[in-house]
Amino acid sequence: MPERDGYIPGVPCWVDTPQPDPEAALPFYSAVFGWEFEDMMPEGSEGKYFIGRLRGGDVAAVGSIPDGAPATAMWNTYIWVASADETATQARDAGGTVVVEPFDVMDAGRMAVLTDLEGAAFCVWQAKDHRGARVVNEHGSLNFNGLATRDPKGAEAFYGAVFGWKTLALPAGVMWTLPGYGDHLEERTPGLRKQQAEMGGPEGFIDVVATINPIADDDSRTPAHWSVTFGVDDAETAATKARQLGGTVVAGPFDAPWARLAVITDPQGATFIASQFVPENKDLTA
Repeated sequence: MPERDGYIPGVPCWVDTPQPDPEAALPFYSAVFGWEFEDMMPEGSEGKYFIGRLRGGDVAAVGSIPDGAPATAMWNTYIWVASADETATQARDAGGTVVVEPFDVMDAGRMAVLTDLEGAAFCVWQAKDHRGARVVNEHGSLNFNGLATRDPKGAEAFYGAVFGWKTLALPAGVMWTLPGYGDHLEERTPGLRKQQAEMGGPEGFIDVVATINPIADDDSRTPAHWSVTFGVDDAETAATKARQLGGTVVAGPFDAPWARLAVITDPQGATFIASQFVPENKDLTA
C-alpha cells in the first residue's frame, strides 16, 4: 500500500483535529478508520496529541485545542515547506495573515498557522523528526485536501505566490497542481504515470496536490476553508459506523467523479469527507 517518507515543498503532508475532549474522540476514529493511537506529549503535559497509525505508519492526529484558539473541533491541513519562516513572510506579502508566528514543535518540526485572502486557515510544516503522513490513499488514510472558496481567482494568485501552485480544469473540477510533482511521484514509484493513464486518468492529474471547491453564490453560511478527505473501502459502511458512534452524516453517500462520498461530522463537531474510490464513476462531472 502507498507509504511515504517525507514530501516536497508545496504538497499537503499532514492533518490533525483539535478537539475539546481529545480522548473521547479516539474510539470514534478507531472504529471508523481503524487507527491505533499513541500520545506523543511528554508525561505530565496538560495538552494531548494522539497520533493515529495504520500498520505502525502515522496517518493523522487528534489533539487538545491550543490555548487561545477557538473552542471548536475541526480538521487542519498542513503543507510541507522548506522554511516556515520564509513561507510566513511570503503569505503576508501575498495578502494573507500570519495567525500564529513560526514556532518549534519540540524535535518534530517547525510550523506556522496562516490564512489566505478569504480567511481560510492552514498550517505549514517544516519537518524535522516528524515526516508527515506515512500511509496515504488507502482505507483510513489521507486521500485529498480541498479549498472551499468564493474567489478562485484570488486564491489562484495567493497560493501561486506562496507555493507555486497552478490550476488545472478537469471534468471532475478544477484542481491545484504543483509543477514537477508528477516527476517526483514517478521517481518514487516508477510506472505510476503509465498506470494512471491506463486507468483513464486525465493528462496532468499526476501533478495534482489538492482540489478547489467553489462555494455556491447562494450559500452565505459556509466560510472559506480547507477540507480533509480520507479514503474508505465503502462509503456506506463508514457513514453507518459514524452515525452509530454519535457522528452526523451531513451529506451522502453520493456519487462523484471517480468516487462515492459521504460528508461526516464527528461527535465533537469536526467535519471530514469519506471517499470510496469508484473507477466506474470516472466519466461523471462535477
